[in-house]
Amino acid sequence: MLEGLMIGITTALSFQNILMVIGGCLIGTFIGMLPGLGPMSIIAIMIPVAIGIGDPSAALILLAGVYYGAIFGGSTSSILINAPGVASTVATSFDGYPLARQGKAGKALTVAAISSFTGGSIGAVLLLIFAPALAQVALLFHSAEYFALMVVGLSAIAAFAGSGNVAKALMMTILGLIMATVGEGALFNLPRFTMGIMDLQSGFSFITLAMAMFALPEAIYLVMDPNRSKTENGGEIKELRITREEAKAIAPVVGRQSIQGFLIGVLPGAGATIASFLGYAVERNIASKEDQEQFGKGSVKGLAAPEAANNAACTGSFVPLLTLGIPGSGTTAILLGALIALNVSPGPRLMIDQPSIFWAVIMSMFIGNLILLILNLPLIPYIAKILAVPRTFLIPFILFFTLMGAYIGQNNATELLLLVGLGVAATILRFADYPLAPLLIGFILGAMLEDNFGRAMQLYGGIDFILARPMTMGLLVLAAILVILPSYRARRTRAKREGVADGD
Repeated sequence: MLEGLMIGITTALSFQNILMVIGGCLIGTFIGMLPGLGPMSIIAIMIPVAIGIGDPSAALILLAGVYYGAIFGGSTSSILINAPGVASTVATSFDGYPLARQGKAGKALTVAAISSFTGGSIGAVLLLIFAPALAQVALLFHSAEYFALMVVGLSAIAAFAGSGNVAKALMMTILGLIMATVGEGALFNLPRFTMGIMDLQSGFSFITLAMAMFALPEAIYLVMDPNRSKTENGGEIKELRITREEAKAIAPVVGRQSIQGFLIGVLPGAGATIASFLGYAVERNIASKEDQEQFGKGSVKGLAAPEAANNAACTGSFVPLLTLGIPGSGTTAILLGALIALNVSPGPRLMIDQPSIFWAVIMSMFIGNLILLILNLPLIPYIAKILAVPRTFLIPFILFFTLMGAYIGQNNATELLLLVGLGVAATILRFADYPLAPLLIGFILGAMLEDNFGRAMQLYGGIDFILARPMTMGLLVLAAILVILPSYRARRTRAKREGVADGD
């Protein structure tokens, strides 16, 4: 291992590879800030560039830098204009955007940058130490376990339901699951619920749905309520640094979610999206009553948790990719294609046959995360000034990125019609106090839930797989606890209040 580390350090610190890290981080951060252009799109575009470099180590370092750079930068649009263009930064907007509305955009971006850096760095350390062992753990997960893991992800709805809104959150989750069934399924190559519309053959686009649920309603709200575009301090960016108390509050959150996010990222098919949602849900459920009430209203804990988790998961996703040759997400599937095009065979022997590639990628992650922090922190005061833009310019700005993101995602004009229709429906649902986050969670996890459930049913000939696999049962019990615990705590609090009232 020490020999491998020395090889990795020597390779990663070469002049060419340092330029690759810086270039990848810059490109990834910029693309991540633009709603609609996620890491998958830009990595696919850059594969010919990477192949043209010739050196597999430099090519993979460049593509890896673009990947975690995009995840790092994806929080910016979520925080500033409530437009998460990457699935893994949806949870970031829940508390990041309220902080920006309170005139604390600089603080929110600082918390996000520090949490992302810490999550990515801890993930890189864990990758360095445990990659071979964790690869064997990942092999223990089959379709049944992945189905149960998706159910655990769906149990996060309890964290996004306000007081008394659990039923509404459940309804929105079911609606999201229903929307996920539109189009062709992985097990059945037949269109479902498309109403004869050819453009729905591939289902709803995540980008279109995310923009419709968050960005478009925000633009409509700005039109209806002119005062909404004004931050509480008149648009002046004052708070950029976090206080000592805030640092103490988020330190354990970032530590926990870096480890949890990394472990979720190790599992093929889980990825940064589930890690961010679960990170947010877990931290809200274990928080004190006072802290719980701040979640969704501008909690630094609620912002730090998903940012640490998704960056750590991004690093963790390289474990199955490099050690098993199994892509854990769409983005790592494209990276796998790039590796094969470079005549590199990822798998158990990569560490032995081509140690310079394996260890150089890992060591470049430390350099990349440091570069991302150095690049982003000085720019925060300038990026945050987006919120000081007058309403007459801010509304067209949000609408432009919303429409562009939806169109670029599918290159289809029908997406714009879907965007407007879903955006109007989302605005009405917001007026009726229905939480929109559970719908997006249901939609994102719905396809994976259905596919893995179908495979497990085929393999075991029925629902018996739940009892046949102890790990599956354990995950389902965990999901039940995550759903029941908030309701139990709310009922216990209500009973205490009634007891105090009776005593008076």
